[in-house]
Amino acid sequence: MESIDEIMRPTKEEQKAAMESYAALASTLEQIHSDYPEIEIEETNERIKIPLNALKLLAKILKETSQGKPISIVPIATEITTQAAAELIGCSRPHLIKLLEKGEIKFTKIGKHRRIKYQDVLEYKKKIKSEQRKLLIEIMKSDEESGLYDS
Repeated sequence: MESIDEIMRPTKEEQKAAMESYAALASTLEQIHSDYPEIEIEETNERIKIPLNALKLLAKILKETSQGKPISIVPIATEITTQAAAELIGCSRPHLIKLLEKGEIKFTKIGKHRRIKYQDVLEYKKKIKSEQRKLLIEIMKSDEESGLYDS
């Protein structure tokens, strides 16, 4: 697996090519009705069957690349270190360890090392974002009810 340090921002030329490619692919995807469409590589005249979901993922990659964002693809079942998980969540490693020990996120222990499934980290992050959104809505409703938004 390629590490975060090796991922580079796309160049301006790559961004421009990705933008043009994304526009073409996005409009083409709307017209595809097969689960395994064939694409043709113009330089080699080779036709390749590709799962539709893979083409949709490619479209997402092109969109992000066109905006100058670096891309990393990680298989969902990949196990990551506690440091990588902490960085993904946006917290310190000691805080992540506390979350693991409280059972907030599932993990396995290999010797002294903890390993966390990438998918479990994403699910925890999604859960936390949802809880934050609910709390913000409650605060806004409370503020509206107390008249803080009245002019």
